[in-house]
Amino acid sequence: MLKFIQIVSVLIGLSVVTLMVALIITLNGSIHLIQLVWTVPVCLFVLFICSVFKWTNTKRRRGWLFGVMGIALLIASIKPIQHYYKMSIPTVDAEIDVSAYQPFTLGNKVIKPDTKASLQLTESLPRLDGATAMYPLYAAFVEATYPKGDYQPDTSRVQVSRTPEAYQNLIAGDVDLIFAAAPSTSQEWQAEKEGLTFDMTPIGREAFVFFVHHKNSVDNVTLEQVKKIYAGEITNWHEVGGENEPIRAFQRPADSGSQTTLEKLMGNTPIMAAPSEDIVSGMGGIIREVSQYRNYKNAMGFTFRYYSTEMVGNQKIKLLSIDGVAPTKETIQNDTYPLVAEFYAITAGTENQNTQKLIEWILSEEGQAMVERVGYVPVENY
Repeated sequence: MLKFIQIVSVLIGLSVVTLMVALIITLNGSIHLIQLVWTVPVCLFVLFICSVFKWTNTKRRRGWLFGVMGIALLIASIKPIQHYYKMSIPTVDAEIDVSAYQPFTLGNKVIKPDTKASLQLTESLPRLDGATAMYPLYAAFVEATYPKGDYQPDTSRVQVSRTPEAYQNLIAGDVDLIFAAAPSTSQEWQAEKEGLTFDMTPIGREAFVFFVHHKNSVDNVTLEQVKKIYAGEITNWHEVGGENEPIRAFQRPADSGSQTTLEKLMGNTPIMAAPSEDIVSGMGGIIREVSQYRNYKNAMGFTFRYYSTEMVGNQKIKLLSIDGVAPTKETIQNDTYPLVAEFYAITAGTENQNTQKLIEWILSEEGQAMVERVGYVPVENY
């Protein structure tokens, strides 16, 4: 009877502890540890039972028991090992510290004007938002034309978010002006539903780029090959002159600036459905429902040139040439690189008169010089 009570007590204790640990792990998102968490107490309980009934009093039985337990623990460890190996692979789209570009903060990375700008706004400051990759640019506009102040990137009149949120804020009337790539079809539809029309002013040019692991032997692909890769027709690197490895082609969430650009590039060609682990979060942000882009040696991704070279500066990736032309400021300017996209200052019915004044200044010689100094390509030669 005493042994029975001991066994029941141990079983209840282990069950309670295991359930608590499993709950904590689940809440922390560490689902990969659940199997191991359950396997360990089960093995301990079996060992306890065998000890109570003296089943392990021979060397042979102990060897058999420990062998079975070892195999069980090894199997339960497969998922955690796979997970931590995956996590050891560096991400390509690092989380950008946007505070480094906050206007008027000591030691920030914002490009300063050489001389005082001809436009100086003192009141009715336009409320700004935009894509992460655009923040260094419009932060420079702010330092040139706004009064000195505390412009927190998430709570002030000069905020920064991802492209989808920036468009949502513009449609909702929470901001006057956003800086972003062209809207997606669904974003245009959302604006129309609210009776709004996007007024889009091109203010600069940028290269839409595809990149791979720096050890990938492929340096160049054709535009047609890119389309076939993202249509799922080309699936192995050896088909484009590389190693015999499957192509892991990453995508981004719908309505992000770069995913919208890919959709427009593909035209009427359907984009293959990407597994969830091959959809990366938007330009440096983190979406917990999808995986970040990890720099697998067989991976391929896309972004914009400035973000990858100036903001992230990841040395473990390389930008592919398209049709034999590398994406540089020079090839963007002279139109030899085939994937050049304009980026815009976008309004949607704002009543703030200073918004148009700011846009006009951005298009002036002063503003376009600032675009170039930040690292983008001006919309026109000035």
